[in-house]
Amino acid sequence: MPDEISYTGLFFGFLLLIIPLLIMRYVRLNMGKESLTAILRMTIQLFLAGLFLTFVFDMNNPVLNLLWFFLMVSFAAFESVQRQEMDLKSLYLPTLGAFLGGTFLILMYVNAFVIDLANVFEAPYLIPIGGILLGNSLGGTIIGVGNFYSSLKRNENRYVSRLSFGAGMNEALMPYVRKGLRSSLKPAVGDISTIGIVHLPGMMSGQLIAGASPFLAIKYQIAVMVSVYVSTVTCVTLAIFLTSRICFDEYGMLKDHVFRNTPDVA
Repeated sequence: MPDEISYTGLFFGFLLLIIPLLIMRYVRLNMGKESLTAILRMTIQLFLAGLFLTFVFDMNNPVLNLLWFFLMVSFAAFESVQRQEMDLKSLYLPTLGAFLGGTFLILMYVNAFVIDLANVFEAPYLIPIGGILLGNSLGGTIIGVGNFYSSLKRNENRYVSRLSFGAGMNEALMPYVRKGLRSSLKPAVGDISTIGIVHLPGMMSGQLIAGASPFLAIKYQIAVMVSVYVSTVTCVTLAIFLTSRICFDEYGMLKDHVFRNTPDVA
């Protein structure tokens, strides 16, 4: 069993935050309050999640496990739309559909065929692996979809010209789809290519700390990283195409009301 981290140990961990706070103060970067709020929110959420997951793992009820996973998906979709400063009412459902299609189906495949579980809804697998897929897909979707719409806004005249010369909407959008996908996948490709040399990922490190065999941890990590990559590609692609059904009118023109603020076009 791994050594337990005491609350005193956690306190010393929080003391590390003095370093970025001092750097922010030195360079006059006004992000100290935002950073501390995010850390506090993360801490509270994790402790609450720990209490609830203890109950969920003890029960290990398929219905309860799925409800918890769908709650995670719902929150990820909400965060994605909010971070892109787009209209929540218009784009929440298509974004939710993208996350469900891009994570749940892949998660079921991994549990059934890769890990070969008798029960694909087992809480110790469904929730942690689902959380890893969602977390990475969320980051990729925020970058990819945001880049897609900001690039489209920035080059709107060029897009309209392609439409006027007879291109269909999907054909005219394809350069911006590629740009959005590329921007979301570059961090993932860079991360994958350095695993095992530059760093050991969190899941693998956690298994090693818990006493698992290095080769068992390696096999799990390979399976998870492949799944994360596939999930990210799928989520970003689905999010772009599903939201585009809402964001464009029948003439292929981008609707301004889907943005709460004008996208950054710098």
